[in-house]
Amino acid sequence: MKAGTVLDRYTRHSAELARPHRSGKLRCVACAHRCLLADGRRGACRVRFREGESLRVPWGYTAGVALDPIEKKPFFHVIPGAAAFSFGMLGCDMRCPFCQNWLTSQTLRDPRATARIQPVTEDGLVRTALEAGAAAVVSTYNEPLITAEWARSIFKRARPEGLLTGFVSNGHATPDVLEYLRPVMDMMKIDLKTMRPRGYRSLGGHLDAVLDTIRRAHSAGFWVEVVTLVVPGFNDDPAELRDAARFLVSVSPDIPWHVTAFHPDYRVTDRGATPPETLVRAWETGRREGLRFVYAGNLPGLIEGGEDTRCSACGALLVSRHGFRVLSNRVRPDGTCPDCGLPVPGLWKHPGAMGGGGEM
Repeated sequence: MKAGTVLDRYTRHSAELARPHRSGKLRCVACAHRCLLADGRRGACRVRFREGESLRVPWGYTAGVALDPIEKKPFFHVIPGAAAFSFGMLGCDMRCPFCQNWLTSQTLRDPRATARIQPVTEDGLVRTALEAGAAAVVSTYNEPLITAEWARSIFKRARPEGLLTGFVSNGHATPDVLEYLRPVMDMMKIDLKTMRPRGYRSLGGHLDAVLDTIRRAHSAGFWVEVVTLVVPGFNDDPAELRDAARFLVSVSPDIPWHVTAFHPDYRVTDRGATPPETLVRAWETGRREGLRFVYAGNLPGLIEGGEDTRCSACGALLVSRHGFRVLSNRVRPDGTCPDCGLPVPGLWKHPGAMGGGGEM
């Protein structure tokens, strides 16, 4: 699919995430690139572009929908065992060579990245989610920040129907877009890909922007879970994993940190998968540095208890998991530990019609 053809027809004018600049250009504030756009120019994401005095932004289609366990996103502290209705569009503001969704995320950047699109309406998506028995609707597969207007329109319809709403995002955001989304969105899964500025630059992003997003999203009341894909030779140095854990503790020791195993994909096929011992070390590092909830991902059963949720006060087993499957869930409907009564951080019950965000 080439720029200026089919995909551009699935856009609409919007000024919601555009800011005028003294140069006469428009600044897009959907992501941390904050692109300055002259008329006819595209942003770093390639799917947002200026036309006249406003931006044209993605609208009215999906490039994939699925009903997933919410643990697959991964959200481990959101209604365990619930179904999440996942939808995605096309494009990304970064260019990670190990991307597992590159067929959708790298559209207009990599000629091999092609995906079929399906015209849809917001009401149609929400209706499908409800009919499927979903508890949440989640924008994923591509980078949802660059399609934020479309997601927001869906979420405005989903929340009154009792659905939680969320992003699976690289976290390369701006304060503007977080403020724009907060009234209609409950949760964010944010990637913390590396703690080294040079590493982020190699992926087409900025470390400071991601760290700021984690701080701001948590402060604003989004439920935040953080994922670090541990890639051999890129971010698996013990000191770097320690720095990531310490940063998260500085924001809140209650932020769940998912350390997940890399498998060769896309442009990174010159190394093997993450060794089990590396993932064990990352999991142990998070616990040692003071994070109360650390999870090992992509290697089910590798670490005994590494996918389980335990009470941070009394140690009681609250949620037992194997991969994306919930084996047992003892968290009370009010979000407390059944043994000691301590509130467990997360969104533990269906919000109900007109209910909004659930239990924090």
